[in-house]
This record gives sequence, structure tokens and C-alpha cells, in this order.
Amino acid sequence: MAMEGLESRAAAVIPWLIGKGLRCNSRQDLLNSFCEKLVELGVPLWRFHLAQRAYHPKFGGIGYNWTRMDGISHEHYERRETPLEAWLQSPFYVLLEQNMEVFQSDLTGDDLTRFPLLRDLKDQGGTEYLAMALRFTEDEPPFDPNNPSEGVLCSWTSDGAEGFSGEDKALIQALYPALGLALKSMSNRQMATDLLQTYLGRDPGQRVLSGEFQRGSSTEIDAVIGLFDLKGFTSLAGELPGPELIEMLNDYFGIAVAATHGHGGNILKFLGDGMLVMFNLGSIEKDAQAALDAAAELCRNISLRNEQRLALGLPITDWTLALHAGKILYGNIGAENRLDFTVIGPAVNQTARIADMHRSVGQNMIFSSVVQRAVTAGKHDMVSLGRYMLRGVADPLELFTVYRPNGAMPNLSPYVED
Repeated sequence: MAMEGLESRAAAVIPWLIGKGLRCNSRQDLLNSFCEKLVELGVPLWRFHLAQRAYHPKFGGIGYNWTRMDGISHEHYERRETPLEAWLQSPFYVLLEQNMEVFQSDLTGDDLTRFPLLRDLKDQGGTEYLAMALRFTEDEPPFDPNNPSEGVLCSWTSDGAEGFSGEDKALIQALYPALGLALKSMSNRQMATDLLQTYLGRDPGQRVLSGEFQRGSSTEIDAVIGLFDLKGFTSLAGELPGPELIEMLNDYFGIAVAATHGHGGNILKFLGDGMLVMFNLGSIEKDAQAALDAAAELCRNISLRNEQRLALGLPITDWTLALHAGKILYGNIGAENRLDFTVIGPAVNQTARIADMHRSVGQNMIFSSVVQRAVTAGKHDMVSLGRYMLRGVADPLELFTVYRPNGAMPNLSPYVED
């Protein structure tokens, strides 16, 4: 009879888990509903926790926590060179280190001394703790618990007077593979999203994920194109050790990317010590305004960061930004087995020619009359730098900069060389 009860309870959940894995994109919603279903089936579940590896440049993992009182929540775990003491003293760490399939504790005796987490759960009313690991790979032991392979770690805590019954634990173990399969399906989608947005950018990543990856597919759009560049890196690259150079590059790029993203722009690609950006917010007026607002923020923050770096004895550098607007082709270009989602067209080429003028006009930021005409007058004090014949451009183009009497948009600094 007990086996029949287990089978009927499992049969009520496994098809639902498989369906969720096929159709649902939210792990948080899945886990919340899964825990509620266990409670409906009579499992005295008080707390559930899941930890899973994340493929993200900043976060090493993601954790979900459910309680019967508060429902579901989640947190990201930042990558760390030195493991946290709480991790080293956790049951999950022991699961991985000793290659255990199941860890159980009735929250008494030596477990409370060995594992601070279990002591806390006991103090909050917990009566039994169950943890299991599920790997998504065929890695062979020994395993490194500080660099776990793809998979999930889950724990269930009961507050029932007798903890979990034998049938409760058998049910959890019977459901675990189906839960893992659903989570793996959702994780693969999230992994693809994170990696594509990290390496291609937010908008190109979304477009590729939605199916825009056929060679030659492109869209003509009106947008503001920007070329951001760090000055003096040629000489700095020969003077600074590699790690210091990379740290410096990341420091400045972090500021430039935050300013661009903060005003709705997209990073199309990094070009050595520079980057190509695009503002495409629906109208040329919105694009131009966002680009200049981002440039003002970028200027303020880099100036502040340079003061901080000088105070710390760190090397600093200068920057330039060129902006232009027009019609561009936005899409996939390359070979059959190696594509790049990028922009091409006369407006892109003219932006590069404008970028060549920084030294001649002596300004960090310069933008074309096309951008100037699209910006609402008054917010930025735009000053003409004159009309120029740019290499490869048939007609003269008037260039502008922004005047800031408080020095927030300085001229090119004298302490760096091209």
C-alpha cells in the first residue's frame, strides 16, 4: 500500500514538472509551485533551498530559497577567489567533497556543531534536513567543491514533529530527476541568454536568440553611432605589466558601458582599447539626446575616477568619443561558420572619420551636425568647431562639442600621447 501511495503521489507531479520544463522560462515560478505541490501532497516541508551554477561574468551561481511562510526568493553569488567560510562549513560542500548522493540530519548531536546552518535551522523550528546533489555532466571524481560542475544542489527541511516520513523522502528522491530535468531545460535557455548578451550585447543577443542568425540577414535602421576610445594605450601597453593594463582597461570600460546602458544604448563590440556603441530608441531625437546624456555622464565619471586613480598611484589615461547619426544596416555579416552581428554603412564610416578629428580640434567629444540638429536646444551647450572635409566624405560636415564651464567636459589632456 505504501508503494501505491508513493507512485500515485509521484504520478501527480512528474508530468507537471516535465510540462513546466518544456514551457516555463522562470525557475523561480517553477520552484515556488513545486514546493507548494509537495505541501499539498502532505509533505511537512518548511524550507527548500536550491543552488545552481551560473554562466555569468560577475556571478558564479544563483540560489533560490523557499519557506512556507514567505514563499520564494533568490540571490546571486558573486565569484570569489577565496571561498566563504559559510560555504566550507555547509552540507552542500560535504556532498560535493565526498561525492555523496544524499546528506541527512535529524538536527541533533554533532551535526549542530559541525554545520552552523543546521544549528540555525534547529533554532528556527526545523526537525529534519535532507540534501541531494544532481549532476548534469558525466564528470568523474574527485570533484572540486569550490568549482562545481553543471548541476543543482537542493535541500529540504521539515518542521514536522517526526521530520520527514520514509515515504516523504522516497517521494522527494523520486521527483528529483524530473525536477533536475526541468531546471536544466530552463537553465540552458538562461545560459544562452546570459552568454549572448555578455559577448554580443543586449540587443544583438536578443535578436540572435530569437532566430536572427541567418547569414546576410539585416535591417536598415536610423540610429546614432558612437566610437569611444581610450588614448595613450599604445605607449601604456609597452610600459605596464599585462594584469595592470587589463585592470585599467576594465576600469574605464566599466564606466563607459554603464553610461551607455544607463541611457538605453547598446555595446556592439569592443575594438581593442575602444568600443562601438549604438543608440536606437525609436527616433533620431531620442537617440541623439540619449547619446549626449550618456556622454556627459561618462565624462563626469571618468574625471572622478581619474582623480581616484591618481590618489592611489595608479596610471590614468584620457578618452575620446565621436558621434554621428544616419541609416545603417544592422545584422549578420561573415562566413557560413563564423558570423558577427554588427553595423555597416556610410554613417558608420563617417563616424570613424569624425573620430580621426579629435587631435585636430582638441576636444574629447565631437559630434556631427546631424546629431546637433536632432537634440533639443538648451540641455547641452553645443558649440560649433567648424566645417571640415573628411577623408572619403564628399560634402563638408560641421562638427560640434559641448561646452562645460565647470570643466566636466575638458579638452584633451596634455599628459597622454597618441
